[in-house]
Amino acid sequence: MEVLIPTDRIRDRVAELAAEVTRAYAGRPVTVVGVLNGCVVFLADLIRGVDLPLRVAFLTASSYRGEATTAGVLVIRDELLPDLADRDVLLVDDILDTGKTLTRVVARLLDKGARSVKVAVLLRKEGRQEVPFEPDFVAFSIPDRFVVGYGLDYNDEYRHLPFVGVLQ
Repeated sequence: MEVLIPTDRIRDRVAELAAEVTRAYAGRPVTVVGVLNGCVVFLADLIRGVDLPLRVAFLTASSYRGEATTAGVLVIRDELLPDLADRDVLLVDDILDTGKTLTRVVARLLDKGARSVKVAVLLRKEGRQEVPFEPDFVAFSIPDRFVVGYGLDYNDEYRHLPFVGVLQ
Protein backbone atom coordinates (compact mmCIF):
# COMPACT_ATOMS: atom_id res chain seq x y z
CA MET A 1 0.00 0.00 0.00
CA GLU A 2 1.25 3.48 -0.85
CA VAL A 3 1.45 5.74 2.21
CA LEU A 4 -0.10 9.06 1.24
CA ILE A 5 0.10 10.79 4.64
CA PRO A 6 2.48 9.29 7.21
CA THR A 7 1.68 8.94 10.90
CA ASP A 8 3.96 11.75 12.09
CA ARG A 9 2.48 14.28 9.62
CA ILE A 10 -1.02 13.37 10.80
CA ARG A 11 -0.03 13.71 14.46
CA ASP A 12 1.54 17.14 13.90
CA ARG A 13 -1.30 18.50 11.76
CA VAL A 14 -4.04 17.27 14.11
CA ALA A 15 -2.26 19.05 16.98
CA GLU A 16 -2.21 22.26 14.91
CA LEU A 17 -5.89 21.82 14.10
CA ALA A 18 -6.73 21.36 17.79
CA ALA A 19 -5.03 24.68 18.54
CA GLU A 20 -7.02 26.32 15.71
CA VAL A 21 -10.28 24.94 17.15
CA THR A 22 -9.36 26.18 20.62
CA ARG A 23 -8.70 29.69 19.27
CA ALA A 24 -11.87 29.73 17.14
CA TYR A 25 -14.16 29.05 20.09
CA ALA A 26 -12.28 31.37 22.49
CA GLY A 27 -13.14 29.47 25.68
CA ARG A 28 -16.83 28.84 24.87
CA PRO A 29 -18.19 25.35 25.55
CA VAL A 30 -18.52 23.13 22.48
CA THR A 31 -20.46 20.00 21.63
CA VAL A 32 -18.26 17.88 19.38
CA VAL A 33 -20.38 15.66 17.12
CA GLY A 34 -18.56 12.91 15.28
CA VAL A 35 -19.84 11.21 12.14
CA LEU A 36 -19.39 7.48 12.73
CA ASN A 37 -17.51 5.35 11.95
CA GLY A 38 -14.78 7.10 10.04
CA CYS A 39 -14.30 9.98 12.48
CA VAL A 40 -13.34 7.93 15.54
CA VAL A 41 -9.54 8.01 15.28
CA PHE A 42 -9.40 11.64 14.13
CA LEU A 43 -11.94 12.80 16.72
CA ALA A 44 -10.12 11.06 19.58
CA ASP A 45 -6.78 12.63 18.67
CA LEU A 46 -8.32 16.04 17.97
CA ILE A 47 -10.26 16.46 21.21
CA ARG A 48 -7.27 15.50 23.35
CA GLY A 49 -5.59 18.65 22.04
CA VAL A 50 -8.59 20.99 22.33
CA ASP A 51 -8.41 23.18 25.44
CA LEU A 52 -12.11 23.96 25.86
CA PRO A 53 -15.04 22.71 27.92
CA LEU A 54 -16.64 20.17 25.62
CA ARG A 55 -18.94 17.24 25.38
CA VAL A 56 -18.83 14.53 22.74
CA ALA A 57 -21.67 12.90 20.82
CA PHE A 58 -22.05 10.83 17.67
CA LEU A 59 -24.36 10.28 14.74
CA THR A 60 -24.20 8.14 11.65
CA ALA A 61 -24.54 9.43 8.13
CA SER A 62 -23.87 6.85 5.51
CA SER A 63 -24.56 6.37 1.84
CA TYR A 64 -22.05 3.55 1.30
CA ARG A 65 -22.78 -0.11 2.06
CA GLY A 66 -20.40 -3.06 2.05
CA GLU A 67 -17.83 -2.89 -0.73
CA ALA A 68 -19.49 0.06 -2.48
CA THR A 69 -17.26 2.93 -3.55
CA THR A 70 -20.08 5.04 -5.00
CA ALA A 71 -22.77 6.69 -2.93
CA GLY A 72 -26.32 5.44 -2.54
CA VAL A 73 -29.19 6.92 -0.48
CA LEU A 74 -28.02 8.96 2.52
CA VAL A 75 -29.28 7.74 5.89
CA ILE A 76 -28.71 9.94 8.96
CA ARG A 77 -29.26 8.43 12.43
CA ASP A 78 -29.04 11.00 15.19
CA GLU A 79 -31.01 9.53 18.07
CA LEU A 80 -27.95 9.51 20.35
CA LEU A 81 -27.41 13.26 20.16
CA PRO A 82 -27.89 15.34 23.32
CA ASP A 83 -30.01 18.49 23.31
CA LEU A 84 -28.23 20.91 20.97
CA ALA A 85 -30.44 23.93 21.63
CA ASP A 86 -28.34 27.09 21.80
CA ARG A 87 -25.06 25.11 21.70
CA ASP A 88 -22.01 25.66 19.52
CA VAL A 89 -21.31 22.44 17.62
CA LEU A 90 -18.12 21.21 16.02
CA LEU A 91 -18.98 18.50 13.49
CA VAL A 92 -16.04 16.13 12.90
CA ASP A 93 -15.84 13.87 9.84
CA ASP A 94 -13.13 11.88 8.15
CA ILE A 95 -13.46 13.19 4.58
CA LEU A 96 -15.11 15.85 2.46
CA ASP A 97 -15.84 14.21 -0.87
CA THR A 98 -18.90 15.48 -2.79
CA GLY A 99 -20.08 17.68 0.08
CA LYS A 100 -23.61 16.28 -0.05
CA THR A 101 -23.40 14.38 3.25
CA LEU A 102 -21.85 17.20 5.26
CA THR A 103 -24.31 19.75 3.85
CA ARG A 104 -27.26 17.62 4.97
CA VAL A 105 -25.77 16.84 8.39
CA VAL A 106 -25.07 20.52 9.10
CA ALA A 107 -28.66 21.36 8.17
CA ARG A 108 -29.92 18.60 10.50
CA LEU A 109 -27.86 19.95 13.43
CA LEU A 110 -29.14 23.47 12.85
CA ASP A 111 -32.71 22.10 12.70
CA LYS A 112 -32.05 20.58 16.12
CA GLY A 113 -31.39 24.06 17.50
CA ALA A 114 -27.60 24.38 17.38
CA ARG A 115 -26.51 28.02 17.72
CA SER A 116 -23.65 27.42 15.29
CA VAL A 117 -22.07 24.51 13.45
CA LYS A 118 -18.44 24.49 12.39
CA VAL A 119 -16.99 21.55 10.49
CA ALA A 120 -13.59 19.85 10.84
CA VAL A 121 -12.48 17.23 8.33
CA LEU A 122 -9.34 15.18 8.23
CA LEU A 123 -9.29 15.06 4.43
CA ARG A 124 -10.66 17.17 1.61
CA LYS A 125 -10.64 15.25 -1.66
CA GLU A 126 -9.79 17.59 -4.54
CA GLY A 127 -11.98 17.64 -7.63
CA ARG A 128 -14.91 15.69 -6.16
CA GLN A 129 -17.07 18.37 -4.59
CA GLU A 130 -20.52 18.60 -6.17
CA VAL A 131 -22.19 21.13 -3.86
CA PRO A 132 -20.82 24.39 -2.49
CA PHE A 133 -19.54 23.66 1.00
CA GLU A 134 -16.57 25.09 2.86
CA PRO A 135 -15.37 23.32 6.01
CA ASP A 136 -13.96 25.49 8.78
CA PHE A 137 -11.00 23.22 9.54
CA VAL A 138 -9.19 20.93 7.08
CA ALA A 139 -6.19 18.84 8.04
CA PHE A 140 -5.15 17.77 4.52
CA SER A 141 -6.22 18.17 0.90
CA ILE A 142 -5.65 15.03 -1.14
CA PRO A 143 -5.95 14.00 -4.79
CA ASP A 144 -8.97 12.04 -5.98
CA ARG A 145 -7.76 8.60 -4.91
CA PHE A 146 -9.41 5.91 -2.78
CA VAL A 147 -7.79 6.12 0.65
CA VAL A 148 -7.92 4.04 3.82
CA GLY A 149 -6.43 4.20 7.29
CA TYR A 150 -6.68 6.57 10.25
CA GLY A 151 -10.41 5.79 10.44
CA LEU A 152 -11.17 5.45 6.73
CA ASP A 153 -12.14 2.02 5.50
CA TYR A 154 -12.83 -0.26 2.61
CA ASN A 155 -15.55 -2.79 3.50
CA ASP A 156 -14.93 -2.07 7.22
CA GLU A 157 -11.22 -2.97 6.96
CA TYR A 158 -8.08 -0.81 7.38
CA ARG A 159 -9.54 1.78 9.83
CA HIS A 160 -6.86 0.88 12.39
CA LEU A 161 -3.89 1.89 10.24
CA PRO A 162 -1.98 4.84 11.78
CA PHE A 163 -1.45 6.49 8.37
CA VAL A 164 -3.57 7.37 5.34
CA GLY A 165 -2.78 5.10 2.43
CA VAL A 166 -3.94 4.52 -1.12
CA LEU A 167 -5.62 1.15 -1.52
CA GLN A 168 -4.24 -0.72 -4.53
